[in-house]
Amino acid sequence: MLHLDNVSKYFGGLPALHEVSFHVPRGGITALIGPNGAGKSTLINCITGVHRADSGNIQLEQASIRCAPTHVIARHGVGRTFQNLKLFGRLSVLDNVLSGLNNEAGSSMCMALLRLPYLRHRERHLKLRALEALDNFDLTHLASHPAQILAYGDKKRVELARASIGNPRLLLLDEPVAGLNATETAAVATQLRRLHRLGQTMLLVEHDMELVMELADQVVVLDSGEVIACGTPAEVQRNPRVLKAYLGSMEPTA
Repeated sequence: MLHLDNVSKYFGGLPALHEVSFHVPRGGITALIGPNGAGKSTLINCITGVHRADSGNIQLEQASIRCAPTHVIARHGVGRTFQNLKLFGRLSVLDNVLSGLNNEAGSSMCMALLRLPYLRHRERHLKLRALEALDNFDLTHLASHPAQILAYGDKKRVELARASIGNPRLLLLDEPVAGLNATETAAVATQLRRLHRLGQTMLLVEHDMELVMELADQVVVLDSGEVIACGTPAEVQRNPRVLKAYLGSMEPTA
């Protein structure tokens, strides 16, 4: 589904990513882990066009998306959540989820002003899809609430519903359970398992190792902008370079 070949990104001459290469298989969950500052969110931003990689190639199936703008990448079927929540606070939960279908609206300014029957029918269809997404994520009772008044865990689920509503070919999740308690984390994990059963391809950035080891088919480990390990969760857990990156050198000191 997604292939990254020698992707590098520099900020002020300092390497945030250095020749990162791995692939995300179709229909699976690939976890991207690493210490703080390893380059995980930078890589997500390069994939989605927020940042442009300085070198290398990013390919979604047969299309190179390294130099594509964000809206074109979204139309290629890439959805995402954000490490820091990016909701429209004054809009309702329903309208926030509806915004995830923006690429399918297909209306011009003229059509919006004339309120043609075709447009009204399409709006009803999109609203029904948004209501279905709210039901799937147990958010129906909050549909009319402004997003800004929700509890943090509910905001996380709204963002996940918005990212997945358009049935993206690839779903990028940047720390979806950060800041959640055990009950909220379990609820998000249930939703991710449901999406996995439906065949959704996901790239998951997460610090919750219990969640990663439970959900991921493949784990890629970044440290200082470089891939230091890639394999199954069991293989990565035993990798000495991964243990050193997380725990530091275990050599005795005088």
